[in-house]
Amino acid sequence: MQNLWSLTGRGIAVSALALALTACQSMRGPEPVAQANIPSSYSNASGSSVAEQGYKDFFADQRLLQVLDLALTNNRDLRTAALNIQRAQQQYQITENNQLPTIGASGSVLRQDTMSNQGRGPSTSYNVGLGVTAYELDFWGRVRSLRDNALDNFLATQSARDATQIALIGQVSQAWLSYSFANANLKLAEQTLKAQLESYNLNKKRFDVGIDSELPVRQAQISVETARNDVANYKTQVAQAQNLLNLLVGQPVPANLLPAQRITRITSNTAIGAGLPSDLLVNRPDVRAAEYRLSAAGANIAAARARLFPTISLTGSAGYASADLSDLFKSGNFVWSIGPSLDIPIFDWGTRQANIRISETDQQIALSDYEKSIQTAFREVNDALAVRENIGDRIAAQRRLVEATNTTYRLSEARFRAGIDSYLTVLDAQRASYAAEQGLLLLEQANLNNQVELYKTLGGGLKANTSDQVTQQPSVAEQRRAAQQ
Repeated sequence: MQNLWSLTGRGIAVSALALALTACQSMRGPEPVAQANIPSSYSNASGSSVAEQGYKDFFADQRLLQVLDLALTNNRDLRTAALNIQRAQQQYQITENNQLPTIGASGSVLRQDTMSNQGRGPSTSYNVGLGVTAYELDFWGRVRSLRDNALDNFLATQSARDATQIALIGQVSQAWLSYSFANANLKLAEQTLKAQLESYNLNKKRFDVGIDSELPVRQAQISVETARNDVANYKTQVAQAQNLLNLLVGQPVPANLLPAQRITRITSNTAIGAGLPSDLLVNRPDVRAAEYRLSAAGANIAAARARLFPTISLTGSAGYASADLSDLFKSGNFVWSIGPSLDIPIFDWGTRQANIRISETDQQIALSDYEKSIQTAFREVNDALAVRENIGDRIAAQRRLVEATNTTYRLSEARFRAGIDSYLTVLDAQRASYAAEQGLLLLEQANLNNQVELYKTLGGGLKANTSDQVTQQPSVAEQRRAAQQ
């Protein structure tokens, strides 16, 4: 009889184990296939992706590199992202621990007076022991699915932190350039104001001696006041650019790290390759984060489906009990108890089924977000490439325009001094030259910003040196696909 019960018990255990393993594999269901519908190559790009370069190899100015290092150390957004990783890691640890029984120590003293003790007075009992409280036997993989969900969310949080770093490097670089070009515009405005003051003084002298009327004087005064307004405006822009840079860095940037002159070169690369759109799946952390969230949604479905099946929990304890404290740990006072509990869903008005449908809808939303993140990344790279394709021609044309307007200004001023033309001609030539110089500065800044933007949109900036290795842990969905192949 004992052998029969032993064989029967083993058979039940093996069957339950097989059922549990089968359930763990089948509860999740097939993974959805993303269809981003993007071309296999960019329209105007070649070469390997510049994102493979570390930011210390991509950026050429050592002052900027020092500013970037300060930002990576002190920026509050990046610090918050790192703290979010710690939080997600602890959340994952909780779900990991839920797969193991929780063991706790307990002790009690109970003094009571019952009907059976009439005439004898109240009695006292002492208990001490260890116990396992409601440990769920994960036959259907619900706890394991919750752990998988927490793991994918943890990995998504890590990728979000990486995306924050890439965005920060781009923002700091462009803010540093903004400070440089705000100073360049300020110097241009100051030079223009100086020239306008000279013209104003000349016209005033001509008016004072009766050569010209008051009209050229007032026209020159208009130009002077306009230039003074521009000087004040660019002083404000310089201060605001420095404030933004300090905010991004997380501390005041030392004066020796600020660009005193106009920056003409931001990278040592002569050509910036974009690689293939498929590289974005690896290089863009925001795309990876969306992929992790999609995998996490699949784990939620598995957990919701597991709720359709009975929940089996185990409770047990072992210890000592005695009516006398001095006899508590003596032989014969050892007590133990063990017992399972079963929660069988019978009728819940469709709540469990609704939770499954909600999880499936969440997965479709996550799939749509993942596909959109790929499309958005592709569009951002294409936009940067579109600017890159024509920016050189625009700068060359603007430089020729500057040269032509400067020549016109010099000629018109000479003709005015000779008495051939009115001062209005000089004024128009002056304004055209000033506007052309401003336009050239804007285009040069746009060119450097575009190089930073292209590097950022391709996913560059995650590693400091090109030789550094960036490891990316596969999602739970990727692990399942690899296991099935």
